[in-house]
Amino acid sequence: MKREKGEKERLIDDYGREIRSLRFSLTNRCNLNCIYCHNEGEGRRGESGEISAELVIEIARVASAYFDIRRIKFSGGEPLMRDDLVDIVQGMRDFEDDISATTNGVLLSKYAAELADAGLDRVNVSLDSLKEERYDFITSSRNNLPKVIDGIYSAIDAGLTSLKLNTVLLKGINEDEIISMVGFVRECNNRGGGEVAILQLIELIPSFNPSMLNYKADFYGIEAELKSKASAIKTRRLQRRRKYFVDGVEVEVVHPMDNTAFCANCSRLRITSDGKIKSCLLRNDNLVPVETVDEKHIINKLRLAMKYREPFFGKKD
Repeated sequence: MKREKGEKERLIDDYGREIRSLRFSLTNRCNLNCIYCHNEGEGRRGESGEISAELVIEIARVASAYFDIRRIKFSGGEPLMRDDLVDIVQGMRDFEDDISATTNGVLLSKYAAELADAGLDRVNVSLDSLKEERYDFITSSRNNLPKVIDGIYSAIDAGLTSLKLNTVLLKGINEDEIISMVGFVRECNNRGGGEVAILQLIELIPSFNPSMLNYKADFYGIEAELKSKASAIKTRRLQRRRKYFVDGVEVEVVHPMDNTAFCANCSRLRITSDGKIKSCLLRNDNLVPVETVDEKHIINKLRLAMKYREPFFGKKD
C-alpha cells in the first residue's frame, strides 16, 4: 500500500489486520494463583528475566513514532508487583494516547492515586466472584476479596476509568453471578457519579490447562440470555466483541474460542515478560526476541513479527 508523503507506516499483516495496540506482560510474578490462569499465553511461570523498563518504554516509543501505535496495556502476572510501574507509565505518557493496566486488584488501593498521577488512564480489575469462599477457591488464596473491592473503589476515586471488571465465567462455580456482578457495577457507577464501570465476561481458554475443560461455560447460551435482556447491543471494533446494555449496565463479552470473527479482527501485538514479541495469545512457536533498545533493531523486529501473524481460528483464503 502506497503511503502519502508524511504518512506513517502501518503494521499490517498478510490478512489485512492492522496493529493498533501493544500489550506488555511486565512480569510473570503474581500474588494470586488463579486456577484458570494462562499467564498471558506464556505457559508455566519460569525463572527467565523480566523485561527492563527501558526496553518497554523504547518499544512503545518506536511503535508510536514509526507505526502510529499509541495504545498500551500492561498485564502480568501482576503488573503492580513491578516496583518501577509508575516510572514506566511516566516514561511513555508523552507519546501515548491511552495507557491502561490489567490487575488482580490486591495492591490497587495502595497505588491507584500514584498511578493516576503518573498518567495511567484506566484499569481492568479481575473479579471472578463476589462470594469470598468462591473467590478464595478460584484464586487459591485467602482474605483478598475485601482488598480487591477496596482497590476498585480507590481506582474509581482516582479517576482510573472507565474501569472494567473482568470476570472469567466458570461452569458450576460462578456462572450464576452475572446478575450480582451487574448490580455491583451499578454500585460502582453510583460511586463514580456516572457510567464509570463496565462488566467484562471472559470465556475460559482451556488450551493451556486441559484439566479446566469441564469448567468451560456455554458462552453461546450466555450471550443468548444477555441478548434477551438487553436494551441495546453494540459491537466493538476490537475483535468484534459484543456489548450488551442490561439494566443500565454495559456488559462486554470476550468470546475467543473457535471464533473466527474474533481472530479476524485482532489488532494487538503482545510483548512477553522476558521481552519477546508474541503475535498470538494461543501460540508460542513464533516469538520474536527483542534483544536491544536500538531503534532500528526494534523496527525490524516489529516488522518481522507481522510475517508470523495469522488467525488462530480461521485460515487464509
